[in-house]
Amino acid sequence: MTIKTSLAIGTAIASLMLAGCATGPQRASLQPADTQVAAYAGQDGLMNGGLAATGEIGYGAVTDDGFALPAIPTAKIDPQFLRQEVSYPEGSQYEPGTVVVDTSNRFLYVVEPSGMAMRYGIGVGRSGFSWAGDAEIHDKQHWPKWFPPSEMIDRKPELEPYREGMQPGLTNPLGARALYLYQNGKDTLFRLHGTPEWWTIGTAASSGCIRLMNQDIIDLYNRVPMGAKVVVKQGNERLAKR
Repeated sequence: MTIKTSLAIGTAIASLMLAGCATGPQRASLQPADTQVAAYAGQDGLMNGGLAATGEIGYGAVTDDGFALPAIPTAKIDPQFLRQEVSYPEGSQYEPGTVVVDTSNRFLYVVEPSGMAMRYGIGVGRSGFSWAGDAEIHDKQHWPKWFPPSEMIDRKPELEPYREGMQPGLTNPLGARALYLYQNGKDTLFRLHGTPEWWTIGTAASSGCIRLMNQDIIDLYNRVPMGAKVVVKQGNERLAKR
C-alpha cells in the first residue's frame, strides 16, 4: 500500500467516524455472555472483568481488551449529558430494564423501579431519525467490526480494503460496543453504538444512528441483557450542518 493510498484511507475513516450506523446486515460473531465485562464498581475507579479505569470514575482512561480508550474531558461536556441516575416518572409505563431513546432531547434512559432511570447523553445522526417504535436488542457486540455498505465503497473507493469489514479498534466507527435492534425478528438497521467523538454528544450530526461515549456504551452494554425492550421516540428534528 502506498503512502498516498494510506493517507486517503485515513482521511476517509476520519470523515466516517460518525457513520457507525451505515452498515449492512453483516456482523461479527457475538461474544459469549461470560466474556462480557462487568459494570463499573466501587470508588477506586476500577472495573472488574479485566477492564480497568483511572481518573474520574466512569470516564477515566480505560484499557478494554487491549484497547486504550482515553479519558473523556467531562468539564467540556454539558453536565446533563453525563451518565446519571434521574427521576423519570414517565418510565412507569414501561417494565424496569426497558431502554427508551429520546432523540428530540438527546437522552437514552434505562428504566428502573420507583420512577427512576439511568440516563445517558446521546448523539443523533441522519440514520438515527429514520426509525421509531418498539424493538428489542437481538445482537450485542463487543468491539464490533464495521462493514461499510457497498454504495459507500462505490462513492469512496479508498474504503475498498474494508469491504470485508474494518477490524475493531479506536478508529472503528462503531466504537467499543454495538447493540442491534430487531422488530418482529427482522433487523431494523437501527443501532446503539459507541463513538470516540465525545464532543458530538447532545448534537444532531451528519451521519450515523444513536451514539454514546465509549465509556457509556460499555456501561449500557453491561446493564441491559439480550432481548431487552427498546422504545425509540422521535421528534421534529433538523440536522446540524457539519
